[in-house]
Order: sequence, then C-alpha cells, then structure tokens
Amino acid sequence: MVVGKVYRMKLNMPVKSWTAVFLVLTVLPSGVSTVKDRKEDSVRTSRRQHAENGLDGNNTGMSIPGESQNSSTHECRDVMKQKPSKQCWFIKHTKDCEFSDGYINYLQGAFCSFPHSLFPLAVTLYAVWLLYLFMVLGIAASEFFCPNLAAISTSLKLTHNVAGVTFLAFGNGAPDVFSAVAAFADPRTAGLAIGALFGAGVFVTTVVAGSVALVKPFTVASRPFLRDVIFYMAAVFWTFLILYLREIKLGEALGYLGLYVLYVGTVIVSTLVYNRQKNRLQGPIQSSYTEPELPSDSEDATPSIFNGSNQDDGTSEYQPLLPFTESTCQIFINSINPIDSRKWRRKSWFWRAAKVVKVPLEVVLLLTVPVVDPDKDDHNWKRPLNCLHLLTGPLVCVLTFKSGQYGLLNIEGKFPVWALVLLIGVFLSAISFLTTSNQQPPRLHCAFSLLGFVVSAMWINTAATEVVSILRTFGVVFDLSNTVLGLTLLAWGNSIGDCFSDITMARQGYPRMAMAACFGGIIFNMLFGVGLGCLFQMFNGTNVVKLEPDGLLDWVLAGALGLSLVLSFILVPAQCFHLGRSYGIFLLLFYLVFLLVALLTEFKVIELRGSP
Repeated sequence: MVVGKVYRMKLNMPVKSWTAVFLVLTVLPSGVSTVKDRKEDSVRTSRRQHAENGLDGNNTGMSIPGESQNSSTHECRDVMKQKPSKQCWFIKHTKDCEFSDGYINYLQGAFCSFPHSLFPLAVTLYAVWLLYLFMVLGIAASEFFCPNLAAISTSLKLTHNVAGVTFLAFGNGAPDVFSAVAAFADPRTAGLAIGALFGAGVFVTTVVAGSVALVKPFTVASRPFLRDVIFYMAAVFWTFLILYLREIKLGEALGYLGLYVLYVGTVIVSTLVYNRQKNRLQGPIQSSYTEPELPSDSEDATPSIFNGSNQDDGTSEYQPLLPFTESTCQIFINSINPIDSRKWRRKSWFWRAAKVVKVPLEVVLLLTVPVVDPDKDDHNWKRPLNCLHLLTGPLVCVLTFKSGQYGLLNIEGKFPVWALVLLIGVFLSAISFLTTSNQQPPRLHCAFSLLGFVVSAMWINTAATEVVSILRTFGVVFDLSNTVLGLTLLAWGNSIGDCFSDITMARQGYPRMAMAACFGGIIFNMLFGVGLGCLFQMFNGTNVVKLEPDGLLDWVLAGALGLSLVLSFILVPAQCFHLGRSYGIFLLLFYLVFLLVALLTEFKVIELRGSP
C-alpha cells in the first residue's frame, strides 16, 4: 500500500525525494529489527548471567535489571552462594538485605567496600568492633547509667527492696533490655531478641547460679527464691505461648509490663510481712536496736545499688592536708581525665593495656554524660564540665535518637534541628555557668542525674543497635540463625559482666545477694525486653507484632529454660534450700548439654521427622 502511494506520486517528486523514500523503505525496517534484537539479546544475556549465579528471574523471583528493583523471595544469607563478583549486587538489590537501623551498613561494608580477597579481614574487624561495643555497653551501664539511677532513687527516697527490683534491675539489665528493643524494631532480627533473652536466662540460672554454689555453698532464702522462680516461670510460659501463636498484640505486650508490676508489688508485700514477723519475734526491746544489716543475713536480700560504683578506690589517703582552690581550667582537665597516676602505678600491665583501650570511650562519655553522686560532699559537682553537659547531652540525644534521622532534619527546609538544639544548649550552659560557683552545687543539681540517665540510655541504645546489626551480618556470613546468635554471642556478651560480679559477690560472703541478682535481673529483662520492644514497634504503626520462630531451635531454647526452672523449683526445696557444690556441677553440666543440643539443632544434625 505504501508502494502504491509512492508510485502515484512519482511524477511530481524530485530525484532526492525518491532517494529518501528508498532509504526509509529499506533501512528503517532493518534498524527497528536491530534495536529489537539488541533488547532481546540484552534480556537473554541478563537471564543467562542470573542463571549462572543461581538468580533466575523466572523461577526464583529475583530481580533483573530493568524489570524490578529488588527481590522479595531471596533471603540475605543466600549471598554466600553467589559468585564473589555478584555478591555486592545481590546485597544492594535484595529486599531482605535492606539496611534499616544504625549508622553503619555492615553488609554493604563487608561485601562492597572490601575486595573479596580481604573479606576475612572485614569479618575480623567486625569481630573486634563487636567486642568494643560490648565494652561500651558495660562502661556506659556501670559507670554512668547505674550511678545516675542510684541518685534518682536516693532523691525519691525509695527503700532498698523497691529500688532493687526497679532501678537496680533496670541498671543491671540495661544492655539486655536495649538489645531486645533494638532487635524487636526489625522483624528480621526479632529472633535475636528471643534467643538473647532465653539464652541469657539459661546462662544465668545455670552457669552463674552454679558458679555461685561452687564458690560459696550456702542456704538460699526460701520464700524469695520460690517467689522469683514462680514469676520467672510465668514469664517464660507467657513467651512460650507467644511463640506458639507467632504474634503479639497490644494487650499481650501490656501484660508483660503488668506482670512485672505485680512482681514488684509482691516483693514489697513480702518484705513488709517479713519485717513485721521479725519484729514480732524479736520483741520491742530488741527491735529498738538495729544492727547494720548485711544482705547475706536478710531473707529478702537485694543487691545494693551502689555496688561497685562508690567503693573507696584508695584515693582518700592522698587527700591534701591543707585545703587549696583549683581554678576552673584545672577542674575541667581533672574531671575529664579517666586515669589516676597513683592507681596506674599499682596496676598490672594487662589492666594498663585495657585502660588504654577504654580511655577514648571514657573521655567521650565524661564529656557528654553527667554523673551525680549523693555520697560525696559536693555530689560530684564539676562546674565547667556540668555546664558543658547542658550543651553536649541534648546534642547527643538528638543525634543518637533513631540514628540521627530526626536530628538531621531541617526546620522548614532551612534550619537543621541539631543546630537549634545546639543554640539552646549554649544558652543553658551560659546561664548555668554565670549563676553557679565551683565550690557549691546548685539547688537543682539533682536534675543532672535525670539528664545523665537519659543521655547514658541513648548511648546504650545506640551501642545495642550496632551490636544487633553486626550479629545479623555474622548470621548472613556464617549462615547462622538469629536465635543461635542471640543465645550465644549476644547472651554471653550481655551476661558476662553479671557473671563476674555475682561470683565476686559470693566470694566476699554474700551468696544470697548473688542468687537474688541472678533471678531478679532476668525477670526484669524478659518482661521489659519483650514488652517494651513490642510496644515501640506498635508505636511505629504496627498493630500486631509478627514473630517468625527459627523452627525447632526456638522450642529447644524455651524447653531448656523451662526445664531448668522446673528442676530448680523441685530440687532446691528437696535439698532443704541448701545449694552445695554438687548442685553447682549439675547446673554447669546442664548448660553444656543444652548448648550441645542447640548447636546440633542449628546445624541440622537433630531434626524433626518429616522436616525438610
């Protein structure tokens, strides 16, 4: 038809037009077919490359360039099955590998920033960084978080029992709670929280309790022990039910917090009943005289809040005979110096090496976190440093909340939020500096303990978020489930400090205090870790928190913890509440058997019948 039209117009067309028509009729069709062929060749080449790497777009749902942006069916741990040249592309285009929380994208760092030949170096650096983050959690909790909680409880005039099951439990369990909250923030890492909370429970109730019994055999207080075991079994059963249902609703999340409130109320009531019975037996004459009560002699012993934080470190003997006044500059320099030269000379080389590693971290924390000490005459008032805290503290909070997402926003697209916080901090610091003196703490100095509590909590939460991200990366690299990483690395890292402190407490003659710390802390970690973690995720718009158990391993973990509590509930009363070395050995062997079964389950040596 086109040829016919050209033929009818040939008498009126010049030679150049005929040449143009000839080129259109001959070259254009071949050009179109060439472009089409090239596109088909490109798609075929892309499919062939994906097929070579196990990424067939037709069969697996994996994205092909130009067709989809990411994969919805691949798991991130499949990256180790790809060729080294394709691993970076896989990480960037797989939905399961998307980076959510934290400051560092560890997956892209390992697979994209490092050449494949240096991949072991990247994993080694991540392991060292993980150890340093555990150090951050320990120092921030013990030297900054707990002392400020102690100051707050002193200001509120709380009794030792109430403070022990609330503020002390929060201080000791801060790493576990914040790690659980950070893990629950992402459904892909929720298994880390479950594994860590259950794994820490098994570790503390077997290894720590068994070590205390080995170091110092003793008779445990009957009623507090039974009370703690019963409440912990209730928390474990609740979590077991949640795992079975695979979801947590608002009422169930609030139930965790409600159960802990009931636990605190029971502790208070039992303490009142115990004290009334004791006074009735002693009589009015003996009860009028009260001796200093040792925690190991009290039935309802609760670890002291100031344990390890305000003990005399030997510096009192170096106090000058004549008073002298330090300048503002000297006060500031001395207050941010974490090294005592006199103490440095007395310590071993290992302590000095560890101190050198910790010095940068301690300096940063000293510059940003105020610490109030009610036991000191000046309540640890350092005027230049505390005035600086009014600037650095809020700035740290805004730059660590949600990994700085809100702090880097601009007000009306022009003025950043962090700059506004900085200006407000400068204003408050100037007012505080001009209205106070170096010698006398201000009337509202107790407010600095609240600031220190918030800032140290933000530091702990930031470190916990990075720990969860690194452990998730290790799970991808070594093809390990989140649950086994939680019950091993995360549980050990968060519980090793409690282990050493409780064993030291037992050696010093306070085994009841150590045993009370074993159970009281993990009850708080379980209830608040799961409860707050799920509530925070619901605040982000999720009505129901979905859980994806890692198959048989989760049930092995829950069953081991439940079995250890049931055995303790039966065997300890059967021994008249006396814990000897044989019982300690039994608990240690129980943990070794549990760990062996868990690892065999993880590596598919132990499987359910009919499981793939």
